[in-house]
Amino acid sequence: MKRDLTRIRNIGISAHIDSGKTTLTERILFYTKRIHAIHEVKGKDGVGATMDSMELEKERGITIASAATFCEWSGHEVNIIDTPGHVDFTIEVERSLRVLDGAVLVLCSVGGVQSQSITVDQQMKRYQVPCIAFINKCDRSGANPSRVIEQLRTKLGHNAVALQMPIGLESDFQGIVDLISMQALYFDGPHGEDIRREEIPEQLLTEAWQKREELIDQASAFSDELTDAILEEKEITTEIIIAALRKGTLERHMTPVIIGSAYKNKGVQLLLNAVAELLPSPEEVKNTALNLDENEAPVTLSSNPEDPIVALAFKLEDGAYGQLTYIRVYQGTIAKGSTIINIRSGKKIKVGRLVRMHADQMEDIEMIQAGYIGALFGIECA
Repeated sequence: MKRDLTRIRNIGISAHIDSGKTTLTERILFYTKRIHAIHEVKGKDGVGATMDSMELEKERGITIASAATFCEWSGHEVNIIDTPGHVDFTIEVERSLRVLDGAVLVLCSVGGVQSQSITVDQQMKRYQVPCIAFINKCDRSGANPSRVIEQLRTKLGHNAVALQMPIGLESDFQGIVDLISMQALYFDGPHGEDIRREEIPEQLLTEAWQKREELIDQASAFSDELTDAILEEKEITTEIIIAALRKGTLERHMTPVIIGSAYKNKGVQLLLNAVAELLPSPEEVKNTALNLDENEAPVTLSSNPEDPIVALAFKLEDGAYGQLTYIRVYQGTIAKGSTIINIRSGKKIKVGRLVRMHADQMEDIEMIQAGYIGALFGIECA
């Protein structure tokens, strides 16, 4: 059974320490129905966030090892790697970014771009990972998303373009104006799961139209259709804008910016929409390997599950059931009972058990196809 690769997203959530990555991942898991209750990173209930499964992580309220999970959102399968923000664990981020197709750069709306954000950004550039930015903590005192967008441009050299603007800030942060559909969105319900769409408040209308003009102006550089629509003063549809933004993002010439507050449950669903609409599927990313038989000549990998297997082991973990090896399959299909060859040692390995991870829980699966991330047991990767 060949699966539709265009509906898969392999993303990482990477950022400076304490900008709210793990809290954001917890909300994503909640909205995508992977978990049924929200636990905070340093919560009073002593449970700790789902992705911080190590005892030390719960005690300190920080993420040490990259945790992997997957969820589904509006027909897309999203594999998420929640990476550490501390500079001491930067190699964890490095190994994870290598296997991702896209990333979410989380920034704190008070702290803005900090030294560790610069490190993470350099790692993304090295692996040519397209990214979108999420400005978190808009409910905190001193929150200023427009300053952070300016820092994205000046400090990191991104062509940052805001897709939204806040309705109120700090303790008065009520909702978000979506500049693409020109609607005001409010998040109702105990955990912000019900999105209420309304007209944009009058006092914000002029600014919203200005920001929309800027957005369309920047997006038109990537779409002839959009440029024609502007020149001929035709109606500019949401689809045309999104297609242009997507092209700019995939080429890494543009960084769309989403705002919100994960802790206050505002804006997370819109971030998931942006991941589905703007970040690449495995088919849209060019992956190359080196052919050892031909003096390491570069080979472009296809994402066809019928082709010979090419996969990368990117993380080892000593789990409760033995050594887990996380792998990303780039080409071909690894199934139970199939034989794979370790390129470094030339040894043949028979695949026993295949699992898909959800933080520290796992479920058995029959096969891992090209474009997917999974894990095997007991593979010698010295």
